[in-house]
Amino acid sequence: MAAKGKVIITCAVTGAIHTPSMSPALPVTPEEIADAAIGAAEAGAAIVHLHARNPETGQPDQTPEGFEPFLKVIKQRSDCVINLTTGGAPYMRVEERVAPAEKFRPEVASLNMGSMNFGLYPMLERFKEFKHDWERQHLENSRDLVFRNSFQDIEYVLRTLGGAGTRFEFECYDISHLYNLAHFLERGLVKPPLFVQSVFGLLGGIGAHPEDVSHMRRTADRLFGDAYRWSVLGAGRHQMRVAAMAAAMGGNVRVGLEDSLWAGPGKLAESNAQQVRIARGLIEGLGLEVATPDEAREILQLKGGDQVGF
Repeated sequence: MAAKGKVIITCAVTGAIHTPSMSPALPVTPEEIADAAIGAAEAGAAIVHLHARNPETGQPDQTPEGFEPFLKVIKQRSDCVINLTTGGAPYMRVEERVAPAEKFRPEVASLNMGSMNFGLYPMLERFKEFKHDWERQHLENSRDLVFRNSFQDIEYVLRTLGGAGTRFEFECYDISHLYNLAHFLERGLVKPPLFVQSVFGLLGGIGAHPEDVSHMRRTADRLFGDAYRWSVLGAGRHQMRVAAMAAAMGGNVRVGLEDSLWAGPGKLAESNAQQVRIARGLIEGLGLEVATPDEAREILQLKGGDQVGF
């Protein structure tokens, strides 16, 4: 297999966690999101993970209409794999969160594998001034926020998208989420190869200590054997350290301004592409090669960009 041993870089370009006042590089408008995704792909990301935002306020927008303006542009200008969120934002209903992927039938959609506390409020210690009224409250409200991803919700997403050939980036924020995924594998609702995205360092989930990374990998190995492909993301300052650990352990990596605004201690990233270039340098410094989009399709057994609905 030509793609064997290649490292897939995913870039999550905007997300629903960070707010516009935190970084001038955070993409908000459809044009900014498209340019950020294309720039990340040109820098070496095989997959771009996409959210939409209100172009005026920067608030998360999970309507299909919010995604439509940039999807065709990215597809026309790049061969990268497009991955649409079904996470949306933690306060959204699952029917709202799945709507864009249901309409556009992407090659990959993210899927959170369990409910959890989702604490963003510590960012209020660093960021004091906000341009939009909603931003401070968005962070403050996470003190009392449970991100619901019940078994019923997960099954709803699997059944809604599975018939279109969309595969999943299974986002696992803790060890229990791996067991939840194993449950759905046992029931035959998901099929290998499973693309497992382990998330480290977000308040409410597993930490980012090297032992946490190793524990997540060992558990996934025990549960799934050779039926999965492992990737990691480290939140905030943990981003590149976790990426380096995972790449050295044979894993894939995710970077992007959804997960971290930084390019080094106290240094805001200038772009998503800058983070991709840093991650690529780590990977190639280990003597490894970065996967192309077509190699990522081969590794993950995706349906191909000609089979999407946009």
